[in-house]
Amino acid sequence: MIRTYRYRLYPTEAQARALDFLLWQGRTLYNAALEQRITVYRETGQGVSYPQQWAYFRDLRHANPETLGQLNATSVQQLLRRLDKAFRAFFSRLRAGETPGFPRFKGRDRFHSLEYRHGDGCKLRFDPRNRTLFYIQNVGEIKVKYHRPVPDEAEIRHVVIKRRAHRWYVCLMLALPDPVVPLHTGPVVGIDMGLVHLLALSDGSTVENPRWLRHSLAQLRVAQRRLARRQKGSARRRKAAAQVARLHERVTNQRRDFWHKLTRQLAETYSLIALEDLTLAFLTTNHHLALSAHDAGLAEFQQLLAYKAEEAGTQVVTVNPAYTSQACSECGMVVRKDLSVRVHVCPNCGLTLDRDVNAARNILKLGVYPARTGPPERNVAGCGARALGSSPF
Repeated sequence: MIRTYRYRLYPTEAQARALDFLLWQGRTLYNAALEQRITVYRETGQGVSYPQQWAYFRDLRHANPETLGQLNATSVQQLLRRLDKAFRAFFSRLRAGETPGFPRFKGRDRFHSLEYRHGDGCKLRFDPRNRTLFYIQNVGEIKVKYHRPVPDEAEIRHVVIKRRAHRWYVCLMLALPDPVVPLHTGPVVGIDMGLVHLLALSDGSTVENPRWLRHSLAQLRVAQRRLARRQKGSARRRKAAAQVARLHERVTNQRRDFWHKLTRQLAETYSLIALEDLTLAFLTTNHHLALSAHDAGLAEFQQLLAYKAEEAGTQVVTVNPAYTSQACSECGMVVRKDLSVRVHVCPNCGLTLDRDVNAARNILKLGVYPARTGPPERNVAGCGARALGSSPF
């Protein structure tokens, strides 16, 4: 099992300058390697492989100890592999007849991370006062916000040093033993996803939409107007852009924190969770709904729920969403209603219910039978089942 733990770094001013310098050298090397591939192909008609580039830039790194030599050798290899991966993806798309997207040169605003191997140029350390520090070659030991400990049985496979909105983070990719999945004996639930209610549960409860981005739009408008007035290329424009980025990062953190807590609660409470099998593209491509859809982050909810359910022993089932909002959850009669109608009223049995809760009950009915009686088909996350077949309504 692979998990990634992200920690905030708190470098001193000198360490921050050193990290910026390493990032600058990494970007310079990446662009030089890309230019080398383009030039060699134009002159000879042949490509350049990763081993050939590593031999060239290894010698170049040794010849320039004050610039490229500041980068760790493994980090240089990872940069060249990143470029090689970009070219392989380009040719793969080209062969498939898709829009290829040629690898591009990286400007200062498009290059934000360096990769390491733990123990080779970087290491997680603890000082005598039990403070957590992260050592980076040619930078030193940096203070870490160690908000959750790395499990004793975990092996740190990969390290990414990342800059985001002028803040620094370290991402540790951990290899963990597969957990012993407990037997979950909780109740079952159906969940309808939406934008009025983020989630509506079949037990009648709803999760209201916090609308994180909309609540920050006033501040964002002021910050973006300030950015628009700044002269391109100036230091003041970069500062204004950093302020806009920090506001967006705060919204992102609020959304992620909300979904982390809620998905953990759902996974620990219910033994089976039935969801609609939606790609959500119909929301983000609709210009009336796109902003609210991106603000809600329902795809992030699905992603987080998948792995938290796997750890908790909860089964996640996806069902065909057809007619789940139109059919009556009590008698099955299809009651046609527009999206603006938020209350389900059945003329046949008299059931009056919130539209989304009615849909959640239908989703639960569709999800329980395949999950309990038939061999499930594993979903993408590998932790649940997908209810195939069409809606009975």
